[in-house]
Amino acid sequence: MQLRQETAAGILVLTVLLLVSAVHAHNITRILAKHPEFSTFNHYLTITHLAPEINGKTTITICAVDNAAMNELLAKKLSINTIKNILSLHVLLDYFGAKKLHQIRDGTALVATMFQATGTAPGTAGFVNITDLKGGKVGFGAENNDGVLSASYVKSVEEIPYNISVIQISKILPSDVAEAPTPAPAQQNITSIMSKHGCKVFADTLLANAAEKTFEDNLAGGLTVFCPMDDAFKAFLPKYKNLTAAGKTALLEYHGVPVYMSMSDLKSNNGLQNTLATDGANKYDFNVQNDGEQVTLKTKVTTARITGTLIDEQPLAIFTIDKVLLPTELFKAEAPTPAPAPAPEPAAADAPAAPKKKKKAAPSPDDSDADAPADSPDEAADLAADDNSAGRFDGIGYGAAGLALAFGFLQL
Repeated sequence: MQLRQETAAGILVLTVLLLVSAVHAHNITRILAKHPEFSTFNHYLTITHLAPEINGKTTITICAVDNAAMNELLAKKLSINTIKNILSLHVLLDYFGAKKLHQIRDGTALVATMFQATGTAPGTAGFVNITDLKGGKVGFGAENNDGVLSASYVKSVEEIPYNISVIQISKILPSDVAEAPTPAPAQQNITSIMSKHGCKVFADTLLANAAEKTFEDNLAGGLTVFCPMDDAFKAFLPKYKNLTAAGKTALLEYHGVPVYMSMSDLKSNNGLQNTLATDGANKYDFNVQNDGEQVTLKTKVTTARITGTLIDEQPLAIFTIDKVLLPTELFKAEAPTPAPAPAPEPAAADAPAAPKKKKKAAPSPDDSDADAPADSPDEAADLAADDNSAGRFDGIGYGAAGLALAFGFLQL
């Protein structure tokens, strides 16, 4: 009897731990992916590496801004490190849901942010002032902004009480301290590395395009490049030249991922992967798959193998691939294999045999159409839905079921 009670008690403790873990699990990238108006904000949470830091917190509020507000910030041409500081100021280290915002004690609160936690913000420069104003409005302002409440609460995006709250505010919080230039780490010369190791054609093409700056801008925050070898890119150049200017830039950016991924990461994190070309309107993603030690990158148009490693040191990884990656936003998907023709009906036994005429074999699909430029991005077939658009795991239902099971054991 005692053993049975101890077993039931152990199941109860395990169930409670699973319930707590499930309730606190959140993924800011997936939450924001359900709201296209925050796609730029979401993108920069990823490339600044703030997203995994946010996911590691259990009590947090993200003050998101829409794409228009982010475009105003990006127009300042700030470094990726400076953008990280600014966005860190929009991550509050406390929970503020819609209800709590209107129930602030004494009407105002001074809240620490992830920027303050970095230790680089002097004094209280990394704090945000939240004030419950008259008429149901709530104002937000950086503490070092002379008390000016420069932004206001717009709406609640998603809440998991009292774990994570994602709210929208009207604009980026200005802060001279957060916007101060920050020294970038020593940077590797991406095109030089590629040129010296069999990817000179791709490197030269990149240098002649605006995409090269996108690669350089993302290097400090982490970058992975998949570089087609010279023979593969030489063979592709005629099709590349037929693309529009925007298409050429997107094609090159499609070969970069805005996070550092080691070979071990690629082998363990199979699935859809966003690229430097990904934006709110177009996915520009591909599938990472591995079979043992071999890693492949798959679109609906091409499958490329990783053939070598040029560099794999934080924050940069460059891998060689045997084919050019072709996104479905720019190229037609592979035509399906035609079904075989049905067998002819057998002739009646008493009917005279008719002379048989030879039929010409049906022409096979022209393989060259598979990677021909699409008439427009809208006509290209979409890949499978991005994992980032998945909803959050609802651990409460499973936790309640586990608790009921555990209490059943205790009654035995």
